[in-house]
Amino acid sequence: MRVADEVWIATALVQREYPHSADFAVADIVVRAQGENLTGTPSVRPGVRAQVVQHCVVTKPPSPNRYQMLVETGRGPRHLYLPTDRCHPGRRNGKSLSQRQQIPEAYRPLLDWYDELCDSTGPSRAQDPILGLRGPGKELWRGEEADTYVLRLREGWQCARCFGTPTYSSI
Repeated sequence: MRVADEVWIATALVQREYPHSADFAVADIVVRAQGENLTGTPSVRPGVRAQVVQHCVVTKPPSPNRYQMLVETGRGPRHLYLPTDRCHPGRRNGKSLSQRQQIPEAYRPLLDWYDELCDSTGPSRAQDPILGLRGPGKELWRGEEADTYVLRLREGWQCARCFGTPTYSSI
């Protein structure tokens, strides 16, 4: 099992167990990973803490991978990455969750829980109401350059501070 998958599982378990908490300390996630003992070792693997602190954190520059698994919500706390969270540009299209066949069967229901969580957090970028406004009104300036259209709209505008002097006579 990859260390990143172990981190995702531990974070998902903590977040599902405490749904009213906005985020969780790095230590809480590391302790949960150790408690789950996903790899059969008595202590947590050395890479787990590094994954929680840096490698899986979508808000940080890629180092070295582009995982999109956790979000740093302040100076330290983390929660699972959701499609509505901001993302460092270098991490776009990175791996955001474990693949079903790569995690133990007992933890696979977490993937379904996560899908429901993503659906309940609000509209995706594709359903964003602001982005949905793209296009309406374009017939107003069809066949006219954008700058010319704006100048035409601004004809006759005057600046009160300029005592009647037109403010947009040229660009």
